Parts: sequence; C-alpha cells; structure tokens
Amino acid sequence: MQQRLADPPAAAGPVRSRVALRVNGRTHVLDLDHRVTLLDALRELLDLTGSKKGCDHGQCGACTVLVDGRRANSCLLLAVTLDESEIITVEGLAAPDGTLSPLQQAFLDHDAFQCGYCTPGQLCSAVAVLREAAAGHPSHVTDEATAADTARPAVLSAEEIRERLSGNLCRCGAYNGIADAVAACAAVEAPDRTPSPPPPHTPDVIA
Repeated sequence: MQQRLADPPAAAGPVRSRVALRVNGRTHVLDLDHRVTLLDALRELLDLTGSKKGCDHGQCGACTVLVDGRRANSCLLLAVTLDESEIITVEGLAAPDGTLSPLQQAFLDHDAFQCGYCTPGQLCSAVAVLREAAAGHPSHVTDEATAADTARPAVLSAEEIRERLSGNLCRCGAYNGIADAVAACAAVEAPDRTPSPPPPHTPDVIA
C-alpha cells in the first residue's frame, strides 16, 4: 500500500517589523514587510518620488540617495535594515523655503540634464563626490602619491569627476554639463552644504 505524503505546511505570511526611517530630517514610523526596498518605501509609502526606479538592479544609479552621509543605491537596500538611519533624498537638498542648494543651481546653470529622470540620483551622488573629495578619499584614477596623502582634499579634475560619477548613467548623454556643474561647485568652499534639518517633531506613523 502506497504511503500518502503529508500535505506541505501552510505558507506563513510575510514577516513585518516596525521601523523608524529618518528621511530629510523627518522621522517616519512604518510597519514594513521585510522584503520592501528603501526605494519602494520612499516612493510608495512616503510619496517621495524624486528617487527614480531605473534598472532596479543597482546598475544605473537613478535611485541614489544618501544614507548616513554616504551614497547608496536605494533599490538594493532593504528598508528594515535602516532603522534610525539618516536618509537624504533629492527632496532634502533644497532649503525648507525651496531655495536650491548651490549644486542644484549649478545643474541648472550648466544645463546638466535633459529629460531629468536620472537627475535626482546624479545630484545625490554628486553631493557625496564633493564630500568624499573634501575628506581626501582617492578614486580609481587618483595617482599613488596623492592617494597616499589622505590628509589633503582630493583635487577634482575632469577625469576624477567622471570616474567618481561613473556609477550614475545618463541616457540623454548630458555628461559634459554634469561634470561642469560638479567642477563649478568643487571650486567653492563647502559647495555641498545642505540646510539644517527641521527641528524634531512627533513621528509620522504609517501602518
């Protein structure tokens, strides 16, 4: 007599956790499925649609944001891993009254975009590039002598800028304008300084 196989156990529901995301100086308490990416949380739950979904594989850079001061592809990060992290999106680069940051203004002045789809990611990545260079971080094209002296800011030549921004694609081909905008800001002291975040307030809770 053939033995009957046991029925497979019923599938468990998705695992969820309550997470506090601090985005652009504002804390949002979210009840999140563990599979939700930061990009989807920003766009679908917080209505911050500046960060764009391009390849969804971390290859185009359209979703770049700043996480604890460092640039990251938000499509590759699970939101539940970022509890209490400081996240800045393109919406957080301008002042509360809407005044553009020097870098945003430079993008306008140097015609650094066409369709604009990749621009939010380009801006966030460029902010990080300026900070990284100011901190003396070398890149792949930095010569050995300069790379060894991390106490001094890295000089952002055209080659350095293009290398450091190579993870952000522009399908319109506005690379010359982007490089010119970053170079213009690199010549100004503290070009990437963003406004102070708003004062703390009662967190938003989204079930």
